[in-house]
Amino acid sequence: MLIVSDTTPIISLIKIGILELLKSMYGEIILPEAVYNELISNPLMSREAEIIKKSTFLKVTKVENEFAVKLLQKQLNLGTGESEAIVLADTMKAGLLLIDEKKARGIAESMGINITGTLGILLDAKRQNRIKKLKPLLDGLIGNNIRISKKLYNDVLELANEKNE
Repeated sequence: MLIVSDTTPIISLIKIGILELLKSMYGEIILPEAVYNELISNPLMSREAEIIKKSTFLKVTKVENEFAVKLLQKQLNLGTGESEAIVLADTMKAGLLLIDEKKARGIAESMGINITGTLGILLDAKRQNRIKKLKPLLDGLIGNNIRISKKLYNDVLELANEKNE
C-alpha cells in the first residue's frame, strides 16, 4: 500500500523516538518535496532533520500538479506541505495519507482519500502489538508540545483499553 505523509506525524513520532514504527507498519513512506523541506529546514530542529535525512524508508517525490497545490493554498488556505501531501496522495492513489491538521484532514476526506493521524498510527500500532502501552507515548507527545485535547486523550486511551490503568 502506498503511504503519503504530511509533516506533523513525522515530527511527532521523532519527538517520542519512534519514527521507525512507520517503517515497520507501512514500509516506505512518500514525502512531497514541500514536506521534506519543512522537515529539514527548521534550524530549531537540526537533530530531527538529521534523523530524517538518514531514514532510508522516507522517499521524496515531486508533485507534478502545481495548479492543484496552488488551488488548495489560495482557495482553502492550506499550507504548502499539507496541499502537496493531499495532491500527491490523490494523484498517486495512495492507500493512506498521514496528516494531523483538522482542516486538511477534512479536505482530504472530502476528496475520498483515506487518512489517519499520529494518534491513529499509535492506536493501530497498539492493536498490532507493535507497542505495549499508548499512555506514555501520548504523555511524551504532550511533553513535546504536541497539542492533544483532554477529550481526545481520554478517547484514545479508551480505544486502546488503557482508560483505567
